Amino acid sequence: MSEAFYEPLGGGRFRSTGHTAGPWDARSQHAGPPAALLGRALEATDPREGTLLARVTFEILGPVPVAEVEVGSRVVRPGKTVELLEAQLSAGGRPAMTARAWRLPATEAPAAGNGSAPPPARPAEETPPPHDFGYGHAVELRFAAGGWFEPGPATAWTRLKVGIVPDEPPSPLQRVLAVADSGNGISAVMSWDEWLFINPELSVHVLRPPAGEWVVLDAATTIVTGGAGLARSVLSDETGPVAFGSQSLLVAPRP
Repeated sequence: MSEAFYEPLGGGRFRSTGHTAGPWDARSQHAGPPAALLGRALEATDPREGTLLARVTFEILGPVPVAEVEVGSRVVRPGKTVELLEAQLSAGGRPAMTARAWRLPATEAPAAGNGSAPPPARPAEETPPPHDFGYGHAVELRFAAGGWFEPGPATAWTRLKVGIVPDEPPSPLQRVLAVADSGNGISAVMSWDEWLFINPELSVHVLRPPAGEWVVLDAATTIVTGGAGLARSVLSDETGPVAFGSQSLLVAPRP
């Protein structure tokens, strides 16, 4: 993939390309690309064989501009078995997004529990984005259930058309993180023209790395009067679930 969400500038700095632009404001990034970039940094932080990032939580501290960003990471809590990692993305001299991840050893236990149902068949045709924005054209999406203008739960097959950085295949985890933030978008229950439903955080619990380039996003949104909004997602490959995502939602009338 020669095209990418980011162009490395050296020293942990990256230039954000137009592919990162999100649906709410063309000057701000969709949270998927910076989540994948932070995931890339976490994967490269003192890597250990036979482990995986079992949970990654992102705090979105404000809009991430489509501009130069800087990424750094470290081990917060080292350990022989379980480790806590941390990464931060800054823009314009301020922290814009942070990530914390628990790194666990891959289990040797036999498979158990309800986690093997395959997703519905992949549709033959791509679904165009609801309007013109960079990220919407950088990720191929095919709805198997629901749709952009059908309120309620939805299932969509996704595939990255561009890399996270040029000429580097995205890792399985990066493919998941790049689309996990879209759960609230594909399962919207309120009008895009009248309401904002923006998540200040994203948590992804990983079961295993996905196989292949397709990641299926099965999402549902719940909004409670006098309470809050929540989008929940199951992410799968062609054989079954690989991760679970959740997003708390800021729900407000659109200015």
